[in-house]
Amino acid sequence: QVQLVESGGGLVQPGGSLRLSCAASGSTFSINAMGWYRQAPGKERELVAVITSGGSTNYADSVKGRFTISRDNAKNTMYLQMNILKPEDTAVYYCNAHTFMIGAGAMDYWGKGTLVTVAS
Repeated sequence: QVQLVESGGGLVQPGGSLRLSCAASGSTFSINAMGWYRQAPGKERELVAVITSGGSTNYADSVKGRFTISRDNAKNTMYLQMNILKPEDTAVYYCNAHTFMIGAGAMDYWGKGTLVTVAS
């Protein structure tokens, strides 16, 4: 199993920056991809950014050029650098890990989320 703990959320003004962190523990060797998702009030959860074990990244169109996802495998930590934040970025941000192990197959794990509020 994998445990995920997010941190770094909070209140920030429009145009500001924030960096989220996700610390992974447990069977981290089985993780082949990690990502950030977010869920705004009254909206469905959506993909923000993903990064594979090989370092390949992908972003939602709404955050391209503003957000950067990265991983430090030695520290088992994933980051989301968020710049030029907009009110529409307000949401609960969730850390996700996708794993695969022979015998167990593919599984998804989630953190409890961290709230990001962008407002004046």
